[in-house]
Amino acid sequence: MASPAYTLLSFTFYTIFLSSGSYKAEAWRFNDISSLVSKGLFDSIFLHKDNNACPAKDFYTYSSFIQASRSFPRFGRTGSSIKRKREIAAFLAQISHETTGGWPTAPDGPFAWGLCFKEEVSPQGNYCNSSNTRWPCSPGKSYKGRGPIQLSWNYNYGPAGKALGFDGLNNPDIVSNNSLIAFKTALWFWMTKQSPKPSCHNVMIGKYKPTAAGVAANRTAGYGLVTNIINGGLECGIPNDARVNDRIGFFQRYAALFNVSTGPNLDCENQKPFT
Repeated sequence: MASPAYTLLSFTFYTIFLSSGSYKAEAWRFNDISSLVSKGLFDSIFLHKDNNACPAKDFYTYSSFIQASRSFPRFGRTGSSIKRKREIAAFLAQISHETTGGWPTAPDGPFAWGLCFKEEVSPQGNYCNSSNTRWPCSPGKSYKGRGPIQLSWNYNYGPAGKALGFDGLNNPDIVSNNSLIAFKTALWFWMTKQSPKPSCHNVMIGKYKPTAAGVAANRTAGYGLVTNIINGGLECGIPNDARVNDRIGFFQRYAALFNVSTGPNLDCENQKPFT
């Protein structure tokens, strides 16, 4: 693991590709996201993640987050500085809702208690979809929510493990036992398109193009669509849903700390969930 003082120098490289019979050069400038998310900012976002009351105390470290992000070079490194900061703020807000230990009268407010939990409390079953034969459940294993994004179901643990180099079907507990893998699973979910859903990443960087079905379902680009991707079946299409509002509250606080606007379409109450 790199030392906390390590700084990845920015660099520019060119990808040459064939388009419409001619070559184009596209320049991408990548910077380590620690240039946008210092440890001080990370700690100010997650004020109480290491509180004694949090089961995930000392689990979600800054170094693990930064190291995990290096496995996904487009995360927080695509587009303008504002767009990059907004995507990171949106990601951190969504994982904060998934792991929140806050309550309305909590010290420093309800949106200062993200990353308090590392696994689902009182899961309703083992989250095994036995009809999914591509990613078959291992006997006796639970695919309950774990990690920052609360990765759930065998059909997510299987491909996440394959992409990241761990056995998600036979050893799902590693997501709540290894901080680096935990953050990687969250980033894998964020960056990966799962048709018909776009990736959360493409939504936040402005590359989402709705299909005819998406237009009919009013799935407009913005933070609300990210919520739809993550948990729309339970939260979207519902007026003033408290869970959606909680996600928005985290995003508004974090966007302010990053000194960027949230952009439009924060909720998904007028969107139909993906099926």
